[in-house]
Amino acid sequence: YFGHGPENQPWIDELIETLSLADKADANLHDLSGGMKRRVLIAQALVHKPDVVVLDEPTAGVDVELRQALWQFTRRLHADGRTIVLTTHYLEEAEALCEEIAILNRGQVVAQESKTALLARCPYRTLRLTLAQSDYRLPESLQALVTEAEGNRLSLRLHKTDHHIGDALKALQTAGIEVTDLRTEESGLEEVFLELTADLPAKTTRS
Repeated sequence: YFGHGPENQPWIDELIETLSLADKADANLHDLSGGMKRRVLIAQALVHKPDVVVLDEPTAGVDVELRQALWQFTRRLHADGRTIVLTTHYLEEAEALCEEIAILNRGQVVAQESKTALLARCPYRTLRLTLAQSDYRLPESLQALVTEAEGNRLSLRLHKTDHHIGDALKALQTAGIEVTDLRTEESGLEEVFLELTADLPAKTTRS
């Protein structure tokens, strides 16, 4: 039990249940699949209740149900006062779980700051519209903002301070274009990542 006695058994049982290892509790590690071995490694890292937990891509190759369970469990560990160091290729995972994020590109740290500060780097939102007609002439003031147009569906990329949703809707109304449905989407970590890494040149390898 890594320094813990039998009183640690309830915690071990909880780890086994959370990581869906109950039916493999008596199996030999060498007989487990790659995904199951990953779960066992996570349990081993947590069994002695460390103050700092390093999770290296813990949800790679696991199903959606287990991924959600691991996310919930990670939040609980953090709420209990533990520091979590998480590496992941899933940007939605970093956005959902992390308070501070470092972004690496080709081995170089291109940003390291709070999630709030990172998301503020991309001050855009997407306005997704469903129109009453698919044959329309878009006002010139909106043409440069279009990111997607298919049939009666239209998406506009609006700067949060320079472009106001009300102004866009008024321009459509003035042009005789009726909007039947709309929704907005805030920029996520994926868009921030793409903006931070888009202009970095590839490193030259010398022999």
